[in-house]
Amino acid sequence: MLIDYKNVTIFQDDICVLENINFQVDEGELVYITGRVGSGKSSLLKTLYCELDIDEAEKAVVMEKDITTIRRKEVPDLRKKMGIVFQDFQLLHDRSVSKNLEFVLKATGWKKSDDINDKINEVLSIVGMEDKKERMPHELSGGEQQRISIARALLNNPKIIIADEPTGNLDSETAEGIVSLLKDISQRGAAVVMSTHNTNIIEKFPGIIYNCNNKCLNIVK
Repeated sequence: MLIDYKNVTIFQDDICVLENINFQVDEGELVYITGRVGSGKSSLLKTLYCELDIDEAEKAVVMEKDITTIRRKEVPDLRKKMGIVFQDFQLLHDRSVSKNLEFVLKATGWKKSDDINDKINEVLSIVGMEDKKERMPHELSGGEQQRISIARALLNNPKIIIADEPTGNLDSETAEGIVSLLKDISQRGAAVVMSTHNTNIIEKFPGIIYNCNNKCLNIVK
């Protein structure tokens, strides 16, 4: 089990947003978190990579780490095993696609130029963006920028991909392409945990569905 939450309560700015929730994710699963704006979807995701602390829990384990007691110096190592995809892409706009990816690799300890170049080519191939390697982010469409964001998330062979409304800024056709890609990634063995309010996407690319509502997290199917 990659994620195992039992009776977890989550606070945001001292306000309880989710209470006594149970949430489990295993390898190769595509998991959707649904719910209206403000229902706690993003707060739940932030706890997974320790952006938001958990103060109350019977159990809160992510990749064998108890995140209620994890030390701050251990958090970077945990995050290295994850890939995080944001709605607004968060690419560095002063450098090319290749340099964006190189920046992350060097920041996470990669040193050899040949290894770095090989890894960049590998992840760009997975997301179908090999020909955009030297482009600047402003030269790419929203869908292309999100594919680069996913490529960045794949750099360190993560066990979990966390995607917070990754299709929120995209048209429906482009959004389908992004979720199809994420589903393919889950079939390669990584777990994908994605928040969304797009029911059409969920119907087209089935997965496990949880819903946030009235401070509760319930599994839909």
